[in-house]
Amino acid sequence: MELLARLQDLYPDATCSLTYETPVQLLVATILSAQCTDARVNEVTPLLFARFPDAPALAFADRQDLEALIRSTGFYRNKAKHIQGACQKIVTDFEGKVPADMDLLLTLPGVARKTANVVLAHGYGINMGVTVDTHVKRLSHRLGLTHHQDPVKIEQDLMQLLPQPDWENWSIRLIYHGRAVCMARRPACDRCSLADLCPSAGQTP
Repeated sequence: MELLARLQDLYPDATCSLTYETPVQLLVATILSAQCTDARVNEVTPLLFARFPDAPALAFADRQDLEALIRSTGFYRNKAKHIQGACQKIVTDFEGKVPADMDLLLTLPGVARKTANVVLAHGYGINMGVTVDTHVKRLSHRLGLTHHQDPVKIEQDLMQLLPQPDWENWSIRLIYHGRAVCMARRPACDRCSLADLCPSAGQTP
């Protein structure tokens, strides 16, 4: 697939930009990244994980303390609720370890396929799907790879087009490209290395 090859050339070292040491920290960081930049999350997590480094600590943390630490990521009350709910279930049902299984991950509060894909791919090296965030959704539409709006259906379309070993890094490279070139309001089509392959080049859909 030419698009995949070009993105690999453009962003050869693309990797998850969240800072973490363990799968549970990756899970928490990914929950925090919803409607928030990774850079902001990485400013918050060092102190958060110094205070609450693992699932038991997060599960039984004082909710107000947790909310205060993550406040700047936005939607902090819901995020704190999801983080605690997920960690409590990890402690009670999974012996304190994040399950390396898609179906089990989806039973955790606040975890949908996007978060589960990130945790599986970067926490355990398991490519079970394609992470679809706002950048991936936007660029997939512009590149003519899907006509769907539902992230799950977009993911299914992309899984059919891409080799499984490239599922997760495809998403990361597309996110990099979305941030650097194919922005939401003013895509820089004049300096885009994918323009000749893109049906939306020169437009702003």
